[in-house]
Amino acid sequence: MNARKLNALILPGYQNSGAGHWQTRWEALDPAFTRVQMPDWDHPVRDAWCRALDAAVAAVPAADAPIVFAAHSLGCLTVAFWASQYASAAQLAKVAGVLLVAVPDPAEAHFPQDAVGFAPVPLERLPFASIVVASTDDPYGGVPFSQACAKAWGSRWIDVGPRGHINADSGLGDWQDARDWLASLGK
Repeated sequence: MNARKLNALILPGYQNSGAGHWQTRWEALDPAFTRVQMPDWDHPVRDAWCRALDAAVAAVPAADAPIVFAAHSLGCLTVAFWASQYASAAQLAKVAGVLLVAVPDPAEAHFPQDAVGFAPVPLERLPFASIVVASTDDPYGGVPFSQACAKAWGSRWIDVGPRGHINADSGLGDWQDARDWLASLGK
């Protein structure tokens, strides 16, 4: 990441990322990773989540940029909405890229009924580098949906095979491959 300090903001999804989740493990292993605290993990509201993300980006001084996001599930949709509808040009300029893992489809039956305002998903090109990582058997978002998002967002698309929702149950441990993909975004 150049000679500057890495600022990685972790954006978990619905109900946060618990013990054993690759996001939680990254945060425990490296002080450069900071979790964005959402106002209500169990009853997500798009506006509140996007404003929390905006405040987290604002808290990083421009001199400490670039910022990279490590987003999972509903955190991915939060980034897409934030970039297209909430962020100022100055805020966007701080962001080098985003790793978007397990993008959920609001039309899927498993999508959390408590999540408010996350549809329709914005399909504008993201103003920073991005990688969408998908599983072939994710119950929250199928391959065609994640590929469509990746294409619209201008993202590289990576298939990790049958890994479910790419969470703690997926057995990824510290998931070094994904850390490498994230690091590539800040260069």
